Amino acid sequence: MNTIAPKNIAGKIAENIANKGVESSDSRASAQGQSSTRPVRVALDVMGSDHGPEQIVSGGVSAARALGDEVELVLVGDSEAIENSLRTLGKRPNNITCLHAPNTILMSDSPAEAIRKSNTSVALGLELQREGKVDAFISAGNTGAIMAGSLLKLKRIPGVNRPAICALFPTKNFKTTLALDVGANLECKPLNLLQFGAMGSAYVSAMYNIERPKVGLLSIGQEKVKGNALITDSHELMERSNLNFIGNVEGKDILSGDVDVVVTDGFTGNTILKFAESIEPFLTSRIRHQVSTNVFSRVGAALMSPFLGRLRRAFDYAEAGGAPLLGIEGVTIVCHGASSPRAIKNGLSLAVRMVRTETLENTRREMRKSDLLQTAQDK
Repeated sequence: MNTIAPKNIAGKIAENIANKGVESSDSRASAQGQSSTRPVRVALDVMGSDHGPEQIVSGGVSAARALGDEVELVLVGDSEAIENSLRTLGKRPNNITCLHAPNTILMSDSPAEAIRKSNTSVALGLELQREGKVDAFISAGNTGAIMAGSLLKLKRIPGVNRPAICALFPTKNFKTTLALDVGANLECKPLNLLQFGAMGSAYVSAMYNIERPKVGLLSIGQEKVKGNALITDSHELMERSNLNFIGNVEGKDILSGDVDVVVTDGFTGNTILKFAESIEPFLTSRIRHQVSTNVFSRVGAALMSPFLGRLRRAFDYAEAGGAPLLGIEGVTIVCHGASSPRAIKNGLSLAVRMVRTETLENTRREMRKSDLLQTAQDK
C-alpha cells in the first residue's frame, strides 16, 4: 500500500492512472460519462464509524478485489490504523492507495463542530472529489457532517434548494421503490418536495433505465385533499410540474411496486427507514423461535432456508450498501454507522454504478427541464 500525504495525493493518483494507460479527468464535471475502460476512482472514509476502521477497510479490500480494474480506491484516514487493518487481510490489491488524515469527526460532533475541524477524513475525501481526483466519496461516519461537508465542498446542483438522502425499498413484484428524503431535511416546504421528486426521478431513470418514473407523494390517503398543508400544497406543485406524477400514495404502496419514487419529508422518511431496518432482525428472531418449537418446524425451515434467506436479505440494509445524497455536485454515499464489510463493499459497487450511469448529469438535466423547478424560490 502507498501512504500519501494530503499534498501529494493528486500526483500519486495521476501516476496510478497513467500506469494503466488512462488519462486523469481535470474536473468533477468530466468524471461522469467516462468510458467504461477508465476505472472509477472512489474515496472511502475509514474513520468515524461505530465499529472502527477494521470493518471499513475490510469492505474496501473486498470491493477492490471483486471490482478489479473497474475501481481505484483511496482509503482516507489514519494511515497507521489503515496499515494495521490491511495486514490482517492478506495480499493487498494494487488498486488501493491511502491518504493520511490526521483528524477524525466523531459521531457526537455537531455539523458545525465537524466542518471547523481541519484535515479530517471526511474533509479530505470530499476535497479529492471537488478537485476531480476521485469520482465519488463514501463514508459510514457522522451523517450530519457528511451532508454539511458535501454542501460546503461540492455545492448544490443549480436549481436545488436542499439535497436529499434516498433509500431503496423492495417490492412484491421484485422491483425497487426509491424513497426520499429519509433524513436530510426534517422540515420541508412544498418546493423541497417537488425538487425531491425531480431528483428521485432522475436517479431512477439513470440507474434503472426507466424513461418516465412514476412519482408519488406520501400521504394519509390517495385523495388529493388528504394530508396537511405541506402535502396539499406539494400536490398542487407536482401536478403542474413535468414529473410523471401519479398523485398521493400511502405507506402500503411503498412495497407494492406500483410507484417508482415516493416523496416525503425527512422526518417521515427516516421513521419509515428505521422501521424497515427493524424488519430483518424481527424476521430472524421469529423464525429462530418457531424453528426451536418442534422437529417438524426445523424440517420445514431447512426446506425453506433458501427462500427465508432471500426474504431476510430483501430488508437488510447491507444489501443496498448506502444511501446516496442527491442534489449535490458530486457522488456522496452515506453508509450506516454500523456497516459491515459486506455493506461497505456494496456501497462501493453502488458508487461505481452511479458514476457509470451518469446519475449526476441526469439530475442536472432534470433540474434544467422545468421552469417551475428552475425559477421557484424557497419561500
